[in-house]
Parts: sequence; structure tokens; C-alpha cells
Amino acid sequence: MIATCGSAGSPLAHALVQRRAEPLLLFVEGAAGGGKSHLLQEVADLAEDAETVCLWWRCGTGGGPSPEDEHRRTPALWLVEDVHRADEEELRRLRHVLEVLEPGSAAAVTYRPEELPVPGLPLGGPPMAYPSRMTVLRYRLAPWNEERVRQAAVEALGEDWTPEAVRRLYERTGGVPRVVVDLLDALRERRPAFTGTAAEVEAAGTPARLAELVLSRTYALSPADRPVVWAAAVLGRPAGRDELTAVSGLGAAKGNTALLRALEGAALVELGEDRYGFAVPLEVPAVRASIPGPVRQDLHGRAAGVLSRGQPVAWDAVAGHRRAAGDSRRWLQAVEKAAESAAAASRHQHAVTLLEQTLATPGLPPQARARLAPLLARSAVTGLRSDQTVEVLTQIVRDSSLPSSVRGELRLDLGLMLGNQTGQYAEGWQALETAAAELREVRPDLAARAMAALSSPYWPGDCVDVHRRWLRNAMAAADASGDDATCTAVLANRVTLATHCAEPDAWELVKRLPRETTDPACARQAARGLCNAADAAVWLGLHERAEDLLAEGRDLSARSGAPYIEHNALGAQLLQAWWTGQWSGLAKRCEDFVAATADMPRIASDAYIVRGLLALAQGDWEEAASWLSQRGTSGTNSLPVPLAATAAGALIRLALARQEREAAAEQARAAWAVVAGKGVWSWAAELAPWAVEALTRAGDSATAHAMVRDFARGLDRGDAPAARAALLWSRAVLAETGAPAREERDGLLRAVELYQEAAAAYASLPRPYAQALAAEGAARCVLAAHSEAGPGPVAEGADSSAPTGTACSRTSVLSAVTELESCAQRFTDLGAVWDAARTRALLRTRQPARKGRPPGRPSHADELSPREAEVAQLAASGLTNREIAVTLHLSPRTVEQHIARAMRKTGALSRRGLASRPGGGSSDGEGPLVRQEQPG
Repeated sequence: MIATCGSAGSPLAHALVQRRAEPLLLFVEGAAGGGKSHLLQEVADLAEDAETVCLWWRCGTGGGPSPEDEHRRTPALWLVEDVHRADEEELRRLRHVLEVLEPGSAAAVTYRPEELPVPGLPLGGPPMAYPSRMTVLRYRLAPWNEERVRQAAVEALGEDWTPEAVRRLYERTGGVPRVVVDLLDALRERRPAFTGTAAEVEAAGTPARLAELVLSRTYALSPADRPVVWAAAVLGRPAGRDELTAVSGLGAAKGNTALLRALEGAALVELGEDRYGFAVPLEVPAVRASIPGPVRQDLHGRAAGVLSRGQPVAWDAVAGHRRAAGDSRRWLQAVEKAAESAAAASRHQHAVTLLEQTLATPGLPPQARARLAPLLARSAVTGLRSDQTVEVLTQIVRDSSLPSSVRGELRLDLGLMLGNQTGQYAEGWQALETAAAELREVRPDLAARAMAALSSPYWPGDCVDVHRRWLRNAMAAADASGDDATCTAVLANRVTLATHCAEPDAWELVKRLPRETTDPACARQAARGLCNAADAAVWLGLHERAEDLLAEGRDLSARSGAPYIEHNALGAQLLQAWWTGQWSGLAKRCEDFVAATADMPRIASDAYIVRGLLALAQGDWEEAASWLSQRGTSGTNSLPVPLAATAAGALIRLALARQEREAAAEQARAAWAVVAGKGVWSWAAELAPWAVEALTRAGDSATAHAMVRDFARGLDRGDAPAARAALLWSRAVLAETGAPAREERDGLLRAVELYQEAAAAYASLPRPYAQALAAEGAARCVLAAHSEAGPGPVAEGADSSAPTGTACSRTSVLSAVTELESCAQRFTDLGAVWDAARTRALLRTRQPARKGRPPGRPSHADELSPREAEVAQLAASGLTNREIAVTLHLSPRTVEQHIARAMRKTGALSRRGLASRPGGGSSDGEGPLVRQEQPG
């Protein structure tokens, strides 16, 4: 595993191959575990390849070479290991051998520089008189870099390593090869099995070999000198001479002497200018554990005193030392200061971790809990969620010994976390209502925050009028409080409600957000308002405005230290990319976002939905259903209303594709009730067309008409272009599916107009996928309305005296076929495999049947035909034979035959294996697929 030879072996290889070369002496220095022995073994392999005599000499073992070997005159390679262990007599003998090396001979001498009796002189003093003809080189083995450590980790334990785990492995081992290997061995043997996390690396402890080395060096010092090494272990980081002396308690003179002896004995090393510590960070816990308990407590007490006098004070380190010293009162004071300092520096997650650990301590005094819990709540709401924070806050708000103002403040933050981060809306709503009542008299500023949170329309359940009432109450309370941050928070919520409802003054309100404020609290609220407005713009279809607001909101979030708000903006960017057709790499972005926010389902919900929509368009229906249902992390009922409506629309579409009409209609009624009950009609845009289609196909045209009527009334005159395009689409669906038989042709022609208007509306946003779907609908209706025009375009040489109506019909059909070909190409360019296949299948129904294969057309005997490629692509994406048959207008038996032939031709062992199709034909062959092949 440890490969170190590299450039060190090059001069040796040259000397061994060139028998008449001048003798070569190579000194190899490296710390313990640096790979010296492995390098010598590799050099020995070079000697074997060159047919050179190889002589080993391991110093300090009493097993040096015989006198005959020492006086050997033939070319040889001497491998001298651990010369730092040689005594004076052995060094004398070695010097003699090296001084008389013959041409063609070479020697490699390894040593630990930190253990040489005379620093810098591996062969001792006086300096050796090297022959003038001898080449003398020195090579220092460097620790591995992080990438090399990662390679070793993957080689030992597989690919399942997080970047943080690799980084901790590198940092704790210092990149020393032997320590890396030993720690990997320990991780391999751990139970339960290693899963690749940084926490597991942290908990692995010091490898036995390293612990023995550092403890032997420490306890080789006299008892009077050991405290300086113990001080370094207690501090746990590189420290200056004065700091080590003060913590050790030895005093200046004795401390300086002890440090010198620790350096001479390699118990400590110099790590920089006036910086001393351990060569490998993992040595620290081994030495710290060896210190007698009472001595260790005193060392921690002195360390806390030294650190508290620094500027700036490292309060989190002070807190750790106070606690280890047994000083509980001053420990809690230091924790409070550390949390305040971290929050002021926007390191909210650090503050959360520190406060969670502290508040989880049994027997904590109530006064301390009352001081620390609000700090935890504020940092948790601003930072990223922690399950332990929710649990801790839930327990604390039940503590009746706390003042009501403290409980109310904690309940406010708990409600915000439950609603905004964990998606527990019912519990969050109840907590906020209670907090608003508790705080109304004692803290009107915080009461206003609770009321403003209740004005957010994202909450499932209450209608928009309830949110508007809470907003009016919040505005009054904020004005009464006179607090700038509170007023900005309420303004941000006012912006959120106004933009999503497409109110006339919405974008003027956005301009009032204080972007240039120097108050961090105001800046965070302004960032929230900007990001929420950007999210609204994405839903409304105002994509250029959304892009500008997202950039501005993310920048202000980052500058004001609000990672939760910044992550929300990242979710909106995924939706923006989906709707505007920026699908390249989007699935991976969604999956990465879900992984990064695994414990925050509310934040990750955007990514789940977009990933599901992509899977649906790509024909992977099982994956689509899984992602749209949040992969079991939560149901669609617990999603924010716009996302729930979008997921429902996609699931309805999936049910329709599977011909599950009653199930689709039932889903449509339930989802529509939620959106209609909320009353934010712009959020119906992704649901309405599919809900209307589901109901009309299930025979419930009356409800479908009522949906469209309510949708139109709800939109009124608001600036919601995406919803208006969806309204046109919904009306087109009604016209296509709802006309009586005697008026079917007129209904289809009206549907054509509406679909075309919808396609134009989507093109102006732009939303290319929706545009292509609407254009496909228009072409489909043209073909249905002119079914009497025949199977294809006007044939060359046809009778020009044909009736004008028939000629017009054929012209319309030709235009529709051209439009469908364009749609198929647009779907293909986007990556919408299922949609492209469906569109091409519709095209084939309008192509003339051909008998036999036309001259010159390939037989596809050994490669996939276009039809086989299309079926294979859908099968590889996860569709069943029945689902493929429905999509392509084939029989399940025909689909089965196509798949069997595709697997035989490609050598695929499974349906999923058809995805790569080595040697198969291209699946994007629109030409022959559309214009030549006979259906079925």
C-alpha cells in the first residue's frame, strides 16, 4: 500500500545499471512511519532486476554484516536501515564500508532525523571524509497529501467516504503513511461496520503503534520535564514557549529547560516559529489519557486561564478547559460567551452544536437553561436544522420554572423550525399561535415575529384570508415595538404574501427591503424577503426577474450569515432550471442537494419534486413516483402548498399514462381542494391542466368546468403569466375532451387555437417543456379533427382537382406532422425520452403503411432498428411492457418481441442493461422512425 520510491530510486537505478558508474550514497530521512522501510524494499527490488548483490544492514540489532561482507570489493547495493540506532562502534564500521565503495556500488542509508544523536549528522561526528569520486544525495520522505490519503482510504475500505471523513483522516494522521495505514486497519475492524463518516474517523482513537512511540518518548524524559509535554497534550494544538511554560506550571527557567529536553527526545517537535507540539495530531489523545487525573485537571485550569487572557478570546476552547477542570460555573459562562461570539460571526452551526451539547448535560441549573436556550433557538433558526435542537427546545418550553417571556421566545423559534425546516406544519402552527399569545404583552417585537410567520401562505390548511389577518396583526405589533429588525421581518413576510398572490403593489414592496443595512439582523430579514420574492417570481413565470432576485438574495444571505435562507434560494434555483429547460446535470444537482440537506425535508422538497419531474419526462415512472412522494421521508400532504400541487399534477399525469383514470380523478379532486382552499391561484398552474384532463376522462366534466371557472376567477388581473398559460392549456383540454359527439370537430378546432395560444404564452416566459407539450396538444387535435384527410401528406402527382376542403385538411395535417416532428426534437434535446417516444408514436399513426422494405433500407440484422432502440430506451428507463405499449400505441406482445431482439443484439443481460446498448443503433433517429417504419 505504501509506495514511496519514486524520485529517490532514480539515481540508485542508474548506478546499478551502469556498472562503471561512480559510487553513490543516498541518505533517506523520514519521521517514524514515513515509509523508509518500504522504500528500501523497493530499492532492493531494483537491485534484483539489475542482478546486483544486495546487502542489508539493520542498525542497533547486533546483526550487522560479517567482516567478509564489509571488505567486499565487487559492486554491491548496501541497504542500511535506522542508522539513528547505531552505537559508536557500529557507526565506525559503517563509515569504513561507505568510504571504500567500489564503482558500480551504491548505498541507501535511512534514519529518523528527530532521533539522531547529533542533529543533521546521520553518521555522527566528525563529518565523514567522502571520497571525491562519490555522489552523495539526501532525500526527505514527505507525508502524503490529502489526495494520496484518499486513494489509500478507498483502496482499504472502498469508495464510501465522505469528503469530510477523508479530510479528518488526513488531518488526524498528518499524512504519515504508517499512521494512515494503521488507522485504516482499525476502521476496517470496527463494529458496527465503517460507513465512511467523519465522526467514525474521529472516534477511532490512536493506533497502538503510534501510541507506544509517543508514550515511550514522553516517559523517557525525567519526571521534572514531562509537564511541558502534558501541557501540549492538554492544549491539543501548536503553542508557543511561554504558553506551554505557563500551562505546565514549571515557571520560565524550568519550563524552557523542559521544552529543550522534550525537543531533543522527539516527544515534541517544532512546527513553526515559536510553535511547538506533536508530530502527528493523533498523538495528543494518547498522551492526554496517560496524565494522572488530578494533574490533568490542574493543567486544564491553567490552560483556561492562559486562553482567557488572549485577544480575541477563544471562548469555546476556554469552555472546554473550564469543564475539564471541574469549574462548572465558569464553564457555563464561557459557553454563553462562545455561543454569542459564534453567532456574531455567523457561525451558527458551531453555536448550535456547542449549546446542544451543553443543554443536554444532566442537572443543568434552571437559570443556565434560561440563558442558553434562547441562544440555541436563535442560532438554530438562522442556521441549518438539527433534530437534537428540536428535541431540546420541545423539552425546555415545557419547563414551567422558566419565565413566560423566555418560554414564548423559545416557542417562537421552535415553531419556526418546525414549519420552515422540518415540515411539521401542524405542530409549528400551534407553537406560533401560542407564542404570539404569550409574547403579546411582554415582548411585542417577538409577538410580531410570530404573527408574521403565521402570515406565510406556504402553510397547508388555512386560506389566504387567515394569513392576511395575521399579517395585519403583525404590522400593528411591529409598529408598536419600534424595532427595526422586527419591522424588516414583517416587511419580508408582507413581500412573500403579496408576490405569491400577484398583488399589484408586490414588486414595489420588494424595493423597500433594506439591502444596504449594516444591521446583521435586518440584513438577514431583507435576504429572506428577497429570496422569497425570487421564489414567487419562479412560480409566477417571471424568470428574468427571478434570476436577478436569486442572485441578490443569495449574496445578501451569504454576507449576513443565513445558511438556511441561502439553501432555500438554492431550491428555487432548481425549479428555475427545470422550468426554463436547463436540464443538463439537473438530476445530479437535485440528488446532491437532497444528500446535503438530508435532515431538512422542508428545504430538500424542491429538489425531490424537480428530480421526480425529470424522471417522469425521462420515462422512469417508478423513480418518478418515488421522488414525487419524497422517497418516504414525508407525504405530499406535508409539503408547502405549491410543491404539493406540482407533485399532485405530475402524479395525476402518471396515473393517466397508466390508464388509471379513476385514481387520477380522485387525486385531482383532493389536490384541487387544497389549492382552492388556500386561495393562492397562481399555485394551480402545475395542477390544473392534468386535473381537468383526469376529470373529463373519468366522465366528470361538470367538475372540470367548475375548476377552470374558479381558476379564471381566482387569477383575476394578477401578473401571473405561467398561471395564465396554464389556464389556456386547461381550456384547451376541456375543448379537446369535453365537446359532445355532434360538435367534436368544432371542439377540436377550438382546442387547437387554445393549445397554440398556450404554447405561445409558454414560449414567451420561456418554459420550453410546457411549450412543447402544448404544441403537441395542438398538433394532436389537428390530426384528430382532420382524420378524414388520410394517413399522410398529399402524395406527389395527386389529383389537383380534389375538393378544396380536403386539400386544406391535408395542408393542416402536413403542418401538424411538421409540428410534431419539431416537438419530438425539442423533447429529445431536453432529455424527455418518454415524451419524445410518445410524440413519434403519434406521428407513425399518420404515416402510410409500406409493404416490405424499400430498396436500400438497412435490414438491422445485427443492430437495433429505430423502433427497437426506442422500445429499449423506454424499457431501460423502467417502464413495463404495458406502459411502453400504451406510450407507443403497440401491443404488449410486440413490445416483448422488440425487447427480446434488442437484448439479443446488444448482449444486455437485463432490461436496465439496455441503457448502454453497445453496438446498437441510435435512438434519436427521427428520420426513418417517423417517416418510413410501419406501425407494430
